[in-house]
Amino acid sequence: MSEPNAPVANLLVELFVEELPPKSLKKLGAAFADGLVSGLRGAGLAGAHSVATPFATPRRLALYLTQVAAKAADRPQQTKLMPVSVGLDVSGAPTPALLKKLAAMGLNAQAVSGLQRQGHGKAETLFLDTVVPGATVAEGLQKALDETLAALPISKAMAYQLEQGGPDVQPGWTSVNFVRPAHGLVALHGQAVLAVSVLGLNAGRRTQGHRFEARLPTIDVHHADRYEQLLKEDGAVIPRFDERRAVIVAQLATAAAALGLKPIEDEALLDEVTALVERPNVLTCEFEREFLAVPQECLILTMKANQKYFPLLDGAGKLTNRFLIVSNISPADPSAVVQGNERVVRPRLADAKFFFDQDRKRSLADRVPGLDKVVYHGKLGTQGQRTERVRALAHTVVNQLRMATVPYTVDARDEFEVLDGKVQQAAVLAKADLLTDMVGEFPELQGIMGAYYARHEGLRDGVAIAIEDHYKPRFAGDALPRNHTGTVVALADKLETLVGLFGTGQLPTGDKDPFALRRHALGVIRILCEKNLPLQLPELIAAARPIFGDLIADPTAALLDFFYDRLAVTLREQGYTANEVDAVLSQRPARLGEVAKRLEAVRAFAALPEAASLAAANKRVSNILKKVEGAVPQGVQAELLREAPEQALFAALQEAVPVAQRQFDAHDYTRSLQALAVLKAPVDAFFDGVMVNADDEALRRNRLALLNRLHGAMNQVADLSRLAA
Repeated sequence: MSEPNAPVANLLVELFVEELPPKSLKKLGAAFADGLVSGLRGAGLAGAHSVATPFATPRRLALYLTQVAAKAADRPQQTKLMPVSVGLDVSGAPTPALLKKLAAMGLNAQAVSGLQRQGHGKAETLFLDTVVPGATVAEGLQKALDETLAALPISKAMAYQLEQGGPDVQPGWTSVNFVRPAHGLVALHGQAVLAVSVLGLNAGRRTQGHRFEARLPTIDVHHADRYEQLLKEDGAVIPRFDERRAVIVAQLATAAAALGLKPIEDEALLDEVTALVERPNVLTCEFEREFLAVPQECLILTMKANQKYFPLLDGAGKLTNRFLIVSNISPADPSAVVQGNERVVRPRLADAKFFFDQDRKRSLADRVPGLDKVVYHGKLGTQGQRTERVRALAHTVVNQLRMATVPYTVDARDEFEVLDGKVQQAAVLAKADLLTDMVGEFPELQGIMGAYYARHEGLRDGVAIAIEDHYKPRFAGDALPRNHTGTVVALADKLETLVGLFGTGQLPTGDKDPFALRRHALGVIRILCEKNLPLQLPELIAAARPIFGDLIADPTAALLDFFYDRLAVTLREQGYTANEVDAVLSQRPARLGEVAKRLEAVRAFAALPEAASLAAANKRVSNILKKVEGAVPQGVQAELLREAPEQALFAALQEAVPVAQRQFDAHDYTRSLQALAVLKAPVDAFFDGVMVNADDEALRRNRLALLNRLHGAMNQVADLSRLAA
């Protein structure tokens, strides 16, 4: 809260630096603004009504914040000193301990009269009431600046020497660490320059515009409110990151539409180019058509990654020989800029063509032996050894699919033998393109180039597709493998990675996941779930364990926990409630493809009027069975059912359970749970009229067996007790 009647004005802070890392600018700009706003609000100088406008260009981080007070309100503060028995003697005079404490706080004995006593008896304590003066805007901003710059997400800071010194700074001797050398600081509260300093810079009102196109070499900002307009008019700079980005998007669309084409969509590239220019100017360029004989993925990648260009596609999504550049200058005659960029891109495309031509001189099969010389992991051997493990596991996955397919016919056997042949070939060749020149230059093209080279050799298209797709899904939202061969090899590849690395203790920790194991696990989950494969996760892991021999420890328990934890997170992100997810996954369903059906069944069951009562009863049954010493009784003896309610429950189970079981076996989990709704009345009557822990041991064990049968019937699909409030 600001001090009553304290002047309020808008605040501007700008840190002017050398060119910032383009891939980090958006994040740096947001962190700079958020840190300052948080610090000023924490100091009571800005409130919820203050509106923040962040600015970020290649050479500046800035913030404009409205309604910032010149001084924060004073605030009362109560400090606990010591027990009364320690601070005052029997006559009420201060003890030496109290006087020493007060002296340390800059107070004398006169302050004793202002002390407060709280509590009663031996618990009575002395407190000192003081008023803490509110911070001035300069004081609050200084603290916010220091804390914000220290917390900026800088991956690697530069060390440089100060260019000019103050009274306590000797030029050329004091080093400063920051993301890039800083050359200017502007801090204005309305019209007034604030006395703050950072990185050896004292605040002023002077900044700079565009390196080449600014109307004035330096710009004096006389008022915080004029900053953005002055930068645009005199500095030829669009300071807002989002506005600059929107200008680029609009110019790209206009330039592409004029050619009847469309620019490639790449949000990361857009952010990076926005961070490279201060006033964008999109220009159209072209390259020789002969380069289009090279796979378009290669050309697109080299233009985006190396040159930050936007390739243009035709209506069918095919690459053309036209591309767009985002220039930071706007000359009257742009031909020199266009020709310069065309000249620069030509050697890049020529390199790609050379790599492509050279790679096709050797077959993928010829490259496979070379994988034995490529180290995969210090404890897991070479890429050649890994390839053999993936091949063996892929063969096992095909067999598991064959065993899960019913009825088993001669035709089906032949079909799986053909699939196994394709899988074996694809698994052996999948990593061969790692030894090609193209993938050596652009690792992002692994798999993609393998598919091109496989087609060039005349291999079956299904095998070529599998070589490309065995990496899928590469990221969240990516497509899954397109054919059965690719699906099997993708599963084998990801499971080999997970089992091997978990078996060597390479588990993800916190935000550290150097081997992308979370992504691999989500890939397995998505393939099993979205393709609804008749495969069981524990069996897949069990099949992968032996292929490593004695290279690894058994990772099964930890890996299963990891899978179900990742699946739980994914399902909650999809909109299922925590209770629904816990109910299903607590049963550790082996076939992940049916998890969604189980969740829908649980949701439908929860909507039934009988659900709440049955869930509560199930929870009660679970608690009773947990307390049973030794093995829980299994068989119910009808002749020992003495009370009418237990006889009625047994009869209801005899009728409902077979129906529910038939539906469960048919994988109709919704009807399976709904078939159990009729148990509500007999279950309620049982707990109302039957003493489970009877004195007669035979009766007690028989009733426990009855409850155990009820518990088993109700928890096949999910643990319904997790739905109880």
